[in-house]
Amino acid sequence: MRGALPVLLPFRAPERGPPTLTRAHLVMLAVALAALAPAALAQASGAPLSPLAVVWKWTPLLLAGFGFNLLISFAAMAIGTAAGFGLGLAQLGSSRVLRGLAWALTQFFRNSPWLVLLFFAMFLIPFQVRIGGVTIPLPDWLKAIIGFALPVMANVSEIVRGAVRSVPTPQWESADSLAFTPRQTMWMIILPQCIKRMIPPWMNVYSLITMATVQASVVGVTEMLTLTGQVHAAEGGRPELFAPLYGFALLCFFVYCYPIDLMTARLERRFQVR
Repeated sequence: MRGALPVLLPFRAPERGPPTLTRAHLVMLAVALAALAPAALAQASGAPLSPLAVVWKWTPLLLAGFGFNLLISFAAMAIGTAAGFGLGLAQLGSSRVLRGLAWALTQFFRNSPWLVLLFFAMFLIPFQVRIGGVTIPLPDWLKAIIGFALPVMANVSEIVRGAVRSVPTPQWESADSLAFTPRQTMWMIILPQCIKRMIPPWMNVYSLITMATVQASVVGVTEMLTLTGQVHAAEGGRPELFAPLYGFALLCFFVYCYPIDLMTARLERRFQVR
């Protein structure tokens, strides 16, 4: 009948059969049971967990702490690279006073112990700053980033200075003969040639700063080494757990930093100036 309203029927979901387990599901279930069985049996019998079971139990927490170490290294490297690049160029400036000040800052932070610089940042930077009517807290991890950025800045400054000095003198003379200004010569001719020279030592500094981030545990930053100590205490401080737990932390840093070292050596051979 024309003009009649459509009849709305109730929705009825299609019938589905019972869920089926595939071979992949069975394999994953067997692996999970095999991994959790020792811990479950130990807890049921009241016996302490084995060292490997303890490491497996706390692996997610320890890896989260390792991720925080990497975050600290990324931030410190970014801040230190930006500041060090400018400081390195200042060592090559035309002003004698500026060159002297930049050289002094570079040598001071480059030859100071990293742990001392970390304490320097921790205790001299205020806990909070007040801008107008707003109070901005400065947490310990932010101070640790600044403390690690100081030696990065000094090392990057020396890397930039050395890379620029390594460019052959005829490059400067050719730019001068083509009527380039000193600034154009630096940014358009010299620095592009320095990139390949700077990458390998820059990667080496990053590897060193990543391994040094464990020093942040000394000043109360909750990173992997701090969490490892807390896990050891939570498991009763058993002596047999000391080597596996801290060995796991060592393994994490080795697995992360060793490929960087190999890549650094490969780039050094590839970019070697003949």
